[in-house]
Amino acid sequence: MEEMIKKLAILAINNKLSGVDILSKREVVKQFPQFVLPKATFITLKQNGKLRGCIGSLVAHRELYDDIIQNAQSAAFKDPRFKPLTKDELVNTTIEISLLTDAVLVNYDDIEDLKTKVEVGVDGIILKLDGKQSTFLPQVWEELNSFDLFFEHLCRKAGLSGDCLSKQPIIYKYQVEKIK
Repeated sequence: MEEMIKKLAILAINNKLSGVDILSKREVVKQFPQFVLPKATFITLKQNGKLRGCIGSLVAHRELYDDIIQNAQSAAFKDPRFKPLTKDELVNTTIEISLLTDAVLVNYDDIEDLKTKVEVGVDGIILKLDGKQSTFLPQVWEELNSFDLFFEHLCRKAGLSGDCLSKQPIIYKYQVEKIK
């Protein structure tokens, strides 16, 4: 199934670049019925180890087949931080697909309590405060490998001050299955 997930994401990007056909949903589901189940995914594109696009779903709101295609194309062509991917760039681009578990609300009393409920290196985090939201996939712990650094950057990503944890934002955690 992992090979099919990766193949589908690559075909979705190639479809927009050069009109390559995407495998039909019927073909894929015939072999892997799980592709019709709702699933949230993130697609991360990198070039030379640096981010080149990352788009995804935090909540499973469409079938896995459709979520992979939509997010792969969006990561390649609609991430507002980057210009659309070109054919020439594709050969130097790596793709990683993250299949997300359902997010779980983390009830906590203060920052010290939150530290006991978040597993560094394992949990992806969704942070919500004052109508703003951001998320980091668990993979971000590889670069921001301390609790304080991770949450400072997550707060800033949401457009909040780096110490926004002191205002007790709503926190959800989730895990991912990575497919490279």
